[in-house]
Amino acid sequence: MPWDSSGFRKPSEPDLRGKLSRQQFEVTQKEGTEPPFRNEYWDNHRDGIYVDVVSGEPLFSSLDKFDSGTGWPSFTRPLETRNIVTKTDDKLSLPRTEVRSRHADSHLGHLFDDGPAPTGLRYCMNSSSLRFVPAEDLEKEGYGEYAGLFAANRKNPSR
Repeated sequence: MPWDSSGFRKPSEPDLRGKLSRQQFEVTQKEGTEPPFRNEYWDNHRDGIYVDVVSGEPLFSSLDKFDSGTGWPSFTRPLETRNIVTKTDDKLSLPRTEVRSRHADSHLGHLFDDGPAPTGLRYCMNSSSLRFVPAEDLEKEGYGEYAGLFAANRKNPSR
């Protein structure tokens, strides 16, 4: 069964503090930023999808991940655009585009226009706001609709 937003209700702040690590809470709920090169997914090269750590809503695919040299996981596009919300972040001297998850309203990271082809975009995300679901676990974790994306890679793992 695919992820269903109709059953999701964002947990209360005390519940989130109990469920998330301190860093995950700071990043997702207080718009924090984790350190570059010292986070879980910046150098992850496994096939799978990245979901919101709070809601589980599907966000990004490893097929769109690239090494941006920044020390954070970066993607050229979302897996599900309906689960992404952007807004202007003017907390620094220059405005940036903040990326949030639609259903959990988690702060994910920022969007920049300096990415590679085909989109020219760089979705620079915090690992702390994501949970990685390996391709081989998609079915059992309820994300089976995405398993076909990785079938070709399992047949030819030398991509």
